[in-house]
Amino acid sequence: MTKAYDYDLFVIGAGSGGVRAARVSAAHGARVAIAEEYRMGGTCVIRGCVPKKLLVYGAHFAEDLQDARRFGWRVKSCRFDWPTLRDNVLAEVERLEGIYTDILDRNEVEIFQQRAVITGPNEITLADGSKLTAATILVATGARPAVPDVPGAEHGVTSNEMFHLDAVPKRAVIAGGGYIANEFAGILHEFACEVTIVNRGDRILRHYDEQIRDRLLQISLTKGINFKFNAPFEKIVKRKDGSLRIHLAGSSPIDADLLLWAVGRSPNTEGLGLEKVGVKLGKNRAILVDDDNQSSVPSIYAIGDVTDRVQLTPVAIREGQAFADTMYGNKPTRVDYTNIPSAVFSHPPIASVGLSEGQARDKLGTYKTYVSDFRPMKNVLAGRNERSLYKLIVDEETEKVVGIHMIGPDAPEILQVAAIAVKAGLTKSQFDETVALHPTMSEELVLMR
Repeated sequence: MTKAYDYDLFVIGAGSGGVRAARVSAAHGARVAIAEEYRMGGTCVIRGCVPKKLLVYGAHFAEDLQDARRFGWRVKSCRFDWPTLRDNVLAEVERLEGIYTDILDRNEVEIFQQRAVITGPNEITLADGSKLTAATILVATGARPAVPDVPGAEHGVTSNEMFHLDAVPKRAVIAGGGYIANEFAGILHEFACEVTIVNRGDRILRHYDEQIRDRLLQISLTKGINFKFNAPFEKIVKRKDGSLRIHLAGSSPIDADLLLWAVGRSPNTEGLGLEKVGVKLGKNRAILVDDDNQSSVPSIYAIGDVTDRVQLTPVAIREGQAFADTMYGNKPTRVDYTNIPSAVFSHPPIASVGLSEGQARDKLGTYKTYVSDFRPMKNVLAGRNERSLYKLIVDEETEKVVGIHMIGPDAPEILQVAAIAVKAGLTKSQFDETVALHPTMSEELVLMR
């Protein structure tokens, strides 16, 4: 630590990664400040995974109430009220924002609620004109939804605005085939919205195992969600009544009340002064960093989505922790990016860790797959034909389980524990030797032969 600067560490961006880095660095004894121009908590807490998961919970009641009749509950007709769910979700977001502020306050991190720009290797200029200095600057500004350069694109919304809608649209078009597109498709569909997913490519969730994503597509089609593939957008026209006419290449126009852009996310590096001070940017204008999160300027570091390595909140938190422990905790730490579990909170959800079958085919000499395709007990009694699919990928030479892929109720909850087994390098025989917990869906993981 040095008194030559106002702070030992200045963090730009108070999302999950930035807050973790700030509070742990302060706990290690560093003099820390953080600047946030919007709201404390970042994308995940304010306009991302947390409020979206709450909407997913709300959407599930549509099927749960229907299924309840088969379990003996005399459920009268129900009416969904979007403003109630929306306002309760936003209230929870506000509560969490307060918790993030309290965490920083308790660790004596000074908070500046305004935009900060880097004006020198060790200098930050705030929106009010104040200039501050720091021995180290950490950029944790995250990413934002990308909007394509298409005539009329401004008539669409992004995931940021989905939590503030006045009403659930009757007809929605969702552009994209990734996790955000499929999650909001499931949510809106359960709220009685007619949903069409439009993708410029020929598949959804291209980074997931082919069997799993095909099963989601099959189930989504059965539910009534529409898909258009290989259909680039040409233009969007807004009509006098507020509805949209969406023109696609090689396809008939689609009429909708809402267009959601879910075509990827771009690192928030514009206007931060990075290039002026010599920070090198890479593809998609992401900050290039080494294994210790250091940029091309020795005093400037970056973590989280702004580096465009792995755009997941838990990864940003790990990077923030590693940065703080390395810089101020006398505990050099690097993040291990192998076998990171991920989930898609679609209807039903997907969970995955390790190699997909396609990746195993490319990377391993020989491999085995084990599949369990079954109808969950709850679905059987409910009269619901929806089937779950669990899949193990095994390295034939070592017998290690190198990939687990699942689609079905509570798949993400189950996979978190199973991911430990993949991370630990456990073998298929060790799975087989584990006694099944019956009757559960998770027992399928140890019963595949």
